Amino acid sequence: MQQNKSTMTSKNSSREIDHPDLLGDPDCPICHGVGYIQYNVPVGHPQFGKVEPCVCRSSQITQAVRDRLFSYSHLDELDHLTFDNFKQRGQLNLPRTQAESLQVAFNAAKRFAGKLEGWLLLRGTYGSGKTHLAAAVGNSAVQLAVPTLFLTVPDLLDSLRFAYDSPDTTFEERFDRIRNIQLLILDDFGTQNTTPWAQEKLFQIVNYRYINKLPTVITTNLDIDDIEPRIRSRLTDPELVTKVEITAPDYRQPGNDTTHNPISTLSSLSSKTFANFSDRKDEKLNLEERRSLDKAVKAAVDFAKKPKGWLIISGGYGTGKTHLAAAIANFIAEAKDPPLFIMVPDLLDHLRATFSPSSATSYDRLFDEVRHAPVLVLDDLGSQSSTPWAQEKLFQLLNHRYINEAPTVITIADEQLGKIDTRVSTRLIDSRLCKPVKISAPSFFKKKTVQE
Repeated sequence: MQQNKSTMTSKNSSREIDHPDLLGDPDCPICHGVGYIQYNVPVGHPQFGKVEPCVCRSSQITQAVRDRLFSYSHLDELDHLTFDNFKQRGQLNLPRTQAESLQVAFNAAKRFAGKLEGWLLLRGTYGSGKTHLAAAVGNSAVQLAVPTLFLTVPDLLDSLRFAYDSPDTTFEERFDRIRNIQLLILDDFGTQNTTPWAQEKLFQIVNYRYINKLPTVITTNLDIDDIEPRIRSRLTDPELVTKVEITAPDYRQPGNDTTHNPISTLSSLSSKTFANFSDRKDEKLNLEERRSLDKAVKAAVDFAKKPKGWLIISGGYGTGKTHLAAAIANFIAEAKDPPLFIMVPDLLDHLRATFSPSSATSYDRLFDEVRHAPVLVLDDLGSQSSTPWAQEKLFQLLNHRYINEAPTVITIADEQLGKIDTRVSTRLIDSRLCKPVKISAPSFFKKKTVQE
């Protein structure tokens, strides 16, 4: 059956006057500017009585759809965050490995935005660029007219709570909308109130999207091990989830890498190198003492060249443990990410200070920076206050790095060895990960005392 198209009748012209923004192209040969067409077909035909937009308005309608989707997506205040203005290598003079982690994250997010398949998990500290990349994915999707929702997890839970008292929608309707949206972006996962209700709702959303393989982006500053086990098992599925670790520091604080980290004391030990470490050949050391010193130096140099596992340097006070640890850190700092070097008592003092109302740094942020340091050097373990709180914080820190086999150097005085928390000491003697070296040579200071 031949279908003849005609412009809309005068009866419908009032709609054109009421909505002048919906008018078509005045020069359009099909609708002659009306913007709509209808089919001249007999009664009973599927197209009988139906009105359709003219092809001259297709781009206008597409933009209207995009605008509607954009307002629906909660990206209003993030529309400026795009792939085009993301600094793929981060700040100027960012350490190579940190810059590379940003580049990897950018490439992964760009690929995800192009396919919208599977899940993308972005993990990193505050201000590392996670939200920018997640918003760039969302903005890109909306431009493609993909229904998208961008929500911080606390906002998501608040939205569900408010639905119980909302006159406009039911809880079930809002919950269904969130879990079925074509693209869901959950920002700041882990900052929510971890009540049983919140955990259950989050799991239901995550599990539903996991089962149905719906495109999802999640950002978090939590370590994967700290996420609720049921959700963690889904986030670690390599067949669905692309996980990207961003090691770059907070871009809002220029120069905030571990070289300038206020809790690091490496800058005050910049003179400590392998070149100026004394071999003590002018002293009358016995064979065992000299061998222990040579072994410690060799182990330190080997670790500095290839930071892997844990190096535990023990010995008496003044035997050179701190010098070797600082030499390791300074050697690594010349080639890659500067290690975080800190005395254990100082670390605990810094953590306590975050509880002050005047502190500019939160406890979570500082603790996260320490436990995720590319290389961590803890000097003088055991000299800290042995309060239950201090023991627990040290165990949490060391256990995290132990589980993740993160490169770590620890110095400890002989007299402190028997006083270490059993949970920590059992990890220090694990030969699979830890290399212990003991300096049995006497203190440098004894030599000076004799000479004086």
